Amino acid sequence: MISIRAKAAQRDFIDRAAHRQGRSRSDFMLEAACRQAEDVLLDRAYFALDAKGFAAFQAMLDKPPAPTDRLRRTLQARAPWTTKTESAAGTDKTPGRRVK
Repeated sequence: MISIRAKAAQRDFIDRAAHRQGRSRSDFMLEAACRQAEDVLLDRAYFALDAKGFAAFQAMLDKPPAPTDRLRRTLQARAPWTTKTESAAGTDKTPGRRVK
């Protein structure tokens, strides 16, 4: 169980947004909190490379792969952590989603 305190104005604000989506306050808040947690964790992913690995990584960045149908399909695919509603509405915040 998760329990938080909120001022009346905050609660009412959240309730209005949840109501507009036809959701309960709890469902709305849980999804919003999970989305924010995911953003924080994805933004802070850490990886380490030795000098040789870093040079190879830089070389790949300097010469990206040529576009292929498979690459286009991959970049246009819905990310597993987005909802169908976000993808359909164009509100998906996944980097690199606008590939032509």
